[in-house]
Amino acid sequence: MTGHGKRVLEEALALPPTERAALVEELLSSFEFASRQEIDALWAAEAEDRIDAYERGETCSIPAQRVFDRIDRQPAQ
Repeated sequence: MTGHGKRVLEEALALPPTERAALVEELLSSFEFASRQEIDALWAAEAEDRIDAYERGETCSIPAQRVFDRIDRQPAQ
């Protein structure tokens, strides 16, 4: 890794967890690979399954902001 890459990595690691996760998603999305469509389809099916379970009362929800606040309070590793 170049010096510039190392500096970018250091800055990225200093971000709050939710921002690091968003950065990772953006970086991964910048790559085109053959299985990307299959992975996206599997995640879409998983999301639908979770919505269905919620609507049937088999699972409950937590407000997203509460989840993000909890993640942001955790110390960086």
